[in-house]
Amino acid sequence: MGGKITTWKKRWFVFDRKKRTFSYYADKQEAKLKGVIYFQAIEEVVLIHYSPLVSRCMTDDRIYYMVAPSPEAMRIWMDVIVTGAEGYTRFLL
Repeated sequence: MGGKITTWKKRWFVFDRKKRTFSYYADKQEAKLKGVIYFQAIEEVVLIHYSPLVSRCMTDDRIYYMVAPSPEAMRIWMDVIVTGAEGYTRFLL
C-alpha cells in the first residue's frame, strides 16, 4: 500500500543479506527503485487475517502494508522479513 496515496501498488522486493536491506521496485526488472527497508529499522511484523491476507511491517519511520498472492507466498516472505530483522539484532549483540 502506498505511503502518501494509500492505494494498493504492485512492488517487487529484493532481500539483500549482506547489505541487511529489503529494496523494493516498481518493476520486475528492478530498474525503478522505490525505497529501501533497513533491517535495523524493523520494529514489528504482523499478519493481519483479512481477505486478502495482509501483513503489516512497522519501521521506526513508516508502516508498510503488504499483500501476497497466496498464503504460502505470504508465509515465505514474512519468514524472510522476520529472519532478516532478527538476524540484524543478533548481529548487533
